[in-house]
This record gives sequence, structure tokens and C-alpha cells, in this order.
Amino acid sequence: MDSLLNPNRPPVFCPGCAHDRVVHSLDNTFRKMGLSGNQIVIVTDIGCSGLFDTFFETHAFHGLHGRALTYATGIKMARPDLHVVVTMGDGGLGIGGAHVLSSCRRNIDITLLVLNNFNYGMTGGQCSVTTPQNANVGSGFLNRLEKPVDICQVAGAAGAAFVSRASSYEKELEDKIEKAIRFEGFSLVDIWGICPGRYSRRNKLSPKIIEAQLSAMPKLDNFMQQNLRKEYGKAYCEHIQVKTPAPAPLKIEKRYQPPLQANEQIVFLGSAGQRIITAAELVCLAGATAGLFATQKNDYPITVMRGHSVSELILSKEQIDYTGIEKPSIIFALAQEGINRRKKIFDNLSEETLVIKAAGVEIPATGAEVEEIDFKTLKIKTQDWALASLAMIANENRGISMEMLDTAMMQRFKGSILEDSRKIVSTIAIKYK
Repeated sequence: MDSLLNPNRPPVFCPGCAHDRVVHSLDNTFRKMGLSGNQIVIVTDIGCSGLFDTFFETHAFHGLHGRALTYATGIKMARPDLHVVVTMGDGGLGIGGAHVLSSCRRNIDITLLVLNNFNYGMTGGQCSVTTPQNANVGSGFLNRLEKPVDICQVAGAAGAAFVSRASSYEKELEDKIEKAIRFEGFSLVDIWGICPGRYSRRNKLSPKIIEAQLSAMPKLDNFMQQNLRKEYGKAYCEHIQVKTPAPAPLKIEKRYQPPLQANEQIVFLGSAGQRIITAAELVCLAGATAGLFATQKNDYPITVMRGHSVSELILSKEQIDYTGIEKPSIIFALAQEGINRRKKIFDNLSEETLVIKAAGVEIPATGAEVEEIDFKTLKIKTQDWALASLAMIANENRGISMEMLDTAMMQRFKGSILEDSRKIVSTIAIKYK
């Protein structure tokens, strides 16, 4: 096989950088394995190791610092036939530590090459998660306060079966990389090397010192026996084959003529428990039955059972490019929490805006048309106020009609819930017709 190195972008590192040796070792490994460029994806992030994807004529993905394994996972799940190799420095290793742990636990068939030169070489030689405590680095004394990470021990403890250490200068490097790529599951090779531009200017480090330090590290033989299991992608496929397929997305046929002349911009101002979001969804479904475009945005706090609940939606005959609402055509003011959340929306409203207000709530002074509903007198429960309010606009053909609303409820509800919903809507429709 010919070299897969990119002749138009030859590797360029600082003189003596270990990364250059790894580039050529990886290329030789691909050649020995008989792999072509369209069989390989190299995934990188930021740092000197992040240049690898440009040096090879293969598929490539370059992303955010520390996130390379997340992209690689998606690629491998979508294209299990490809060999996915991630190159990551010790900087990205620390920044993306949670993703490393997830990859070890998941055991997806990705090879991670950690190009470990013990510092952030590209940005000034600051300490990384692998910097020895006695090293002199660009970030002062901070590394003296932290114990360096042995990524092989961490990976094995997290569930990785194939973990290996190597020197950038050893003859067996290509063999170790090949074994890692051929392993069916997640594999990690911690490759130690010299950063002459930053680290070795302040610290004595040579290939012989690296060899001696690696020899003194704990053995890694037991992780293969402890963690060997089926590769994630294959196990995933086996499980989904016996699962009931997910239902097809709801298909809504156009069956009504839309009653609106222009678009309707509708805002629901309520509180948790009033089913605000469900009511807004019904309006969107109703619009779809007349071939209208619809958007919906929701706002509620982390305390989902308490606080405001706001939903903004747009119905339009034309495609909707901007989903913001500055001057709504309809406002449902159903609870003080939602009204307080959007007080400014009442500024500068004209009589063209219809405000449907629940009795007992207070809204800011407004020039809009206001219609009040006394839900309590009608014996409608608080959780049904938003649904009941829809009958007001459907009666007046404001965006939706009663037929459209009923069809939307049939799509959204079943059985007794549908019947109860129809009774609630009917109560308002008869009262305010």
C-alpha cells in the first residue's frame, strides 16, 4: 500500500517533536494493515495533536478541545465499517476526561492515541493532567499541588479492556498501534514523547528517560481479562433487533381551509400544572390540519411543578424564518406567574391584539381588546383553563376553527381523555358563542 500522508500538507512540527514520529508510525501501520484512505476516519480536536487529520488523505473530523471522542462515537455508530482513530493530546485528555470515561465504559470500537508530552505545548507549556509534580512548567507551581493522572489505570478502572503504554521512540510502536486498531472494542495507547518547544526546555527528558519511566509503571495485563466483552455497536444492534420498532412520526393531512388571513402570533402565559405546553401544541396540530406552518417555543423553570409556564407559537401560511414574537395577535393570560414573566409584552399593544384573561389575574394596562373568562364559575379546573381558552379563538376563527381544534384533540388524546377534553371545549363554546 502507498503512504496515506497528504503530499500537499506534509507534517510540520517543532524540530525533535515526538508527534512527527507518531505521524509516520501511524502511516506505516495503515500501510501494513493494507488500509486505504476511504476505510479510515481520523478524528482530532485542538492542540498539536489536532493537526493529524490534515496530514493524512483519509476521512477526517476536527472539533472542539476535548470532544473528539464524542464525534468519533457518532461516526462509528453511523458507519461501523470504518476504522475510527482519535488522536488527542494530554491537554484534550484532561478537558475531555468525562468523554474518555464514557468511551471506556461503552466499549465502542474506537482507537484513542494519547499523544502525551506532559504539557499544553501549543499554548505556552502550562501543566496538564499528566504533568509530573516535580516538573517545571509555564503555569508556575500548580502541578506540584496535583497528582498526575495515569490514564491507562483510569481507563482500565472505567472498563477499557485494551490499554497500552508506548514510547514514541520504541520499535514496537507500530505493532502496538496495529493491535489497538484491530481490537474489537475501545482501545487506548498512551504514547509518551518529548515536546522540545516547551517542556524539554525546562525539564530533562530523553527517549532513554522515557523508556526507564515506562518500565517503572504498573503492569496493565489484567484489564483485558477483567473488561473483555462484546463491542458496543454490535451489542446495540443485537438488542434493537428484538425491540418493537418506534412508531412512525404522526402524519397530518391537510383537510381544512385555513381561517387566517395573515399569521397569528400567540402567547400563553400560565403556571405549572395548567397544561400550557399541551394547549399550545394543540394549536400547532390544528394549524397543520389546514396546511399551516407552525413553531412553538416554551419557557418554564427547573422547578417544573412550580412557577411560570409560557409558550409562544406562530401559525402562518408561509414558511417561518424568525420565531420571535414582539407584538402578539393573541395572548392567553391565565396565571400571575406567566404574566409577571412577560410583563413587557403588554407594552404598546393595540386593539388588534386579543387578550383572553382568566378572572382574578391582573394584567398591565393595555390598549388591547380584553375578554375575561370566569373559569371557576363554569366549574372548570385550573389544569383545564388553557384547553378551555382555545374554544374562544376557535369560535371566532382566529387562526383555527372548531373543526380544526377537534381534529387536533383526536390526534393528541384518546379514550376518556378525548371525551373530557371535548366537554371542556364545548362548555366554553356554548357560553361564549
